[in-house]
Amino acid sequence: MGSSLAIGATTVTIGTVNNGDMIRMQELSGEFEKSHPDIKLDWVVLEENVLRQRLTTDIATEGGQFDVMTIGMYEAPIWGERGWLEPMKDLPADYDLEDIFPAVRNGLSVEGILYGLPFYSESSMTYYRKDLFEQAGLTMPERPTWDQMRDFAKVLHKPDQEQYGLCLRGKAGWGENMAIVTTLANSFGARWFDEGWKPEFTGEAWTNTIEFYVDALNNYGPPGVSSNGFNETLALFSSGKCAMWVDSTVAGSFVTDPSQSKVGDQVGFALAPKQVTEKGAGWLWSWALAIPVSSDAKDVATEFVTWATSKAYSQLVADKFGIAAMPPGSRASTYANADYMSAAPFAAKTLESMNNADPADSTLKPSPYIGIQFAAIPEFQSIATQVGKLVSGALAGQMSVDQAMKSAQSIAEREMKRARYY
Repeated sequence: MGSSLAIGATTVTIGTVNNGDMIRMQELSGEFEKSHPDIKLDWVVLEENVLRQRLTTDIATEGGQFDVMTIGMYEAPIWGERGWLEPMKDLPADYDLEDIFPAVRNGLSVEGILYGLPFYSESSMTYYRKDLFEQAGLTMPERPTWDQMRDFAKVLHKPDQEQYGLCLRGKAGWGENMAIVTTLANSFGARWFDEGWKPEFTGEAWTNTIEFYVDALNNYGPPGVSSNGFNETLALFSSGKCAMWVDSTVAGSFVTDPSQSKVGDQVGFALAPKQVTEKGAGWLWSWALAIPVSSDAKDVATEFVTWATSKAYSQLVADKFGIAAMPPGSRASTYANADYMSAAPFAAKTLESMNNADPADSTLKPSPYIGIQFAAIPEFQSIATQVGKLVSGALAGQMSVDQAMKSAQSIAEREMKRARYY
């Protein structure tokens, strides 16, 4: 018969987010194709909100467009339970699944069955400019309060010099602005739902949260903040325009890399801010690679996913981009590596932040859901997408905080009643 080349390669279509680590994965994928000449990788790299929409539609309709999906701790258990994802089992021994942090494995599993392999994992933390703090005679605490953050921002905000006191995400999206807003809300004592699944947006805690957020960013944030997501804010910080930034721990390797950041040697790290409580102040997330049951190339997709989340891949990143660029947050061996710990000034704070994050106990008052910056229920994506637009609208001055919270309350109540939570 003809050679395998004549039969043609199997194409694996990968849907992923346009974050730096994934762009790096795409750059390195030639190494995978070299050792797997019978597999061709086809990349669909999208902005986070668009990716989520496309993947959700594809998997819910069994579209079969993707063989590998980049999803997280929100989707993996919900989609896995619905039978939409292939279980990740029979992994090669050298994959060393036990090396992946238990909190990360659990977040991607349902009843002990793993539905995604973590590409990188993260909490959130505070980034700040040591040089600007020193010049102003300020000291960043190990874990600041949000009030302190606003006080610091006031001193450091010099818009005429394109230096902004505080940068945070403002772009609408359940995984964009609502990730930071929900941790802010947790620290202000708020929660998405009370123990009877009733939303609480018109309560004092949520109102205080959004008033603080809108006030701090409008007074001490960059212009046009309501259109800034993770990537836009990373670019602002790296170009020296932000005195402080609270966001994903994964940004550590980018903001300290002199080839990508003008302020690489001036970045300090602290825990994510608290306010009335530390509970739920720092989020927990993992971007993982999963295989939909609708894929017609499951075996080769599994080979790719196993490769891209392996220790060998981390080593490849270290060899090509420097050890500090290794995918963070997922493997204990990364943090047991003395060379990594000394090369990555953000690593100790990342590990501490991840260890502090408890998805089962993330609110001051008890809540019925699991998750820190999201509630792990199928209805959350739709509710939080709409609430994210309202919060972004309040930030942009299109409506008052009061109006935004009233609308958020009625949307959430309607969706939760429709889904028969109460």
